[in-house]
Amino acid sequence: MTITDSAESPGAGASEPGPYGRISVPLDTAETFTELLPRTRRALLRRLAIGQAEGRAPSMMGAVVRGGRTVWTGARSSAEGEVPHADVQYRIGSLTKTFVAVLVMRLHDEGLLRLEDPVGRHLEGTPVPDATIAQLLAHSAGLASETRGPWWERTPGELRPEQADLFGDRPRPLPAGRRHHYSNPGYALLGALVERLRGGTPWYAVLRREVLEPLGMGRTTWHPEMPHAQGWAVHPWADVMLPEPAQDTGLMGPAGQLWSTLEDLCRWAAFLLRGDERVLSSASLAEMRTPAVPPEPDGWDAGYGLGLQLVRREGRTLVGHTGSMPGFLAALWTDAGEDTAGIVLANCTSGPAVPAIAADLTGIVAEHEPRIPEPWCPLPGPLEPELLALAGPWYWGANPHVLRLRAERGLELAPLSRTGRSSRFRAEKDGTWTGLDGYYQGETLKVVRDQDGSVSHLDLGTFVFTRGPYEPSEPVPGGVDPEGWRV
Repeated sequence: MTITDSAESPGAGASEPGPYGRISVPLDTAETFTELLPRTRRALLRRLAIGQAEGRAPSMMGAVVRGGRTVWTGARSSAEGEVPHADVQYRIGSLTKTFVAVLVMRLHDEGLLRLEDPVGRHLEGTPVPDATIAQLLAHSAGLASETRGPWWERTPGELRPEQADLFGDRPRPLPAGRRHHYSNPGYALLGALVERLRGGTPWYAVLRREVLEPLGMGRTTWHPEMPHAQGWAVHPWADVMLPEPAQDTGLMGPAGQLWSTLEDLCRWAAFLLRGDERVLSSASLAEMRTPAVPPEPDGWDAGYGLGLQLVRREGRTLVGHTGSMPGFLAALWTDAGEDTAGIVLANCTSGPAVPAIAADLTGIVAEHEPRIPEPWCPLPGPLEPELLALAGPWYWGANPHVLRLRAERGLELAPLSRTGRSSRFRAEKDGTWTGLDGYYQGETLKVVRDQDGSVSHLDLGTFVFTRGPYEPSEPVPGGVDPEGWRV
């Protein structure tokens, strides 16, 4: 049985013909692969090989992205001499939803919709017009998980020609906004929303023009294009296989239609980690990564943002998505703290623990080669003396905080004691700052000045921060006891 690790195999990325066709574009240069140590590459390959063998997958591919580049790829196949390469398409299932979510957030950035808008405001004929766009993105609208029969993943989309055909008699079995309840038809509505607000252009054509082409993802397509893998079902009690059909799911396409390659998904992972202003604003990408629904009662080990899954694993937070369609499994996880992503593709309906394998790939790199911080650099000029004068200690009552100046006139407020709230702030054109995270997310920070123009205090959502702890001369709400501090 053949094992291939692209990081160590001679000629990896060469354009030699094989059973999966010719590689037209190398995944990356050999120099990139040498950035991981041989011990790390072997551990990655071993994890992939164990996953393929124990899961009895006809083939399995994996990759690691770090620092915005692909640093390792590996492949394992059950057929001697038929090892897939990085340009072979696999069906990626619900990873499709991450692309649809980015399209919706682009519409949000352009001011064509608000996340709190009911979908019925923009889309006619839906059976759940009051479901908000944010709820659809986060699977919190209470909609049914699947369409009315028959099984949509294994039947042609022509059986569901209209939106009303996607839902049964109970389109909303749960109350809206209360909890996460995964809904494939909900994403069909989002795809229709994109089409409606883009003047009737099919959502995939919008995706290709606005996202795939700018990111160089030319091998992510609606229908499979050679070379591509065949999807299989593996018998649970015997080592035999059955080919799975690959249906065009029609209106359900936004829930799981796309085909892609390891090479393209590495580019997608780099985008999810580092962003690309040509495609989506950094603020909207950060909002997608933020949990949008309450955690389940058994604790916060998994959640969902706006089109992205979130999991906690061994002290690390991973963001991405899993996917499955008949004959295929996929997973892509990003670890922002390590600037790393793990991707795994397999061509079988069930068996291998693909999400866990992809998570383990990121964990192996974090364990063997922890991220080395970027070198410290001074802020780019020119320096604003008035802004620099704001930096330093501030007091919320008697609780000391420090205000630090960051890039692009940003600020960061953090407590100096063990208790308190910290947040980062984005500079606005009107001279205020908006909280980006933590307790003060979305709140306004402004500098209040005296009549002579000198700084009096900071106002943060009506909380007053002064230069001294309860100084009588400071504008402390409620005043300060005239006898002052005492023993």
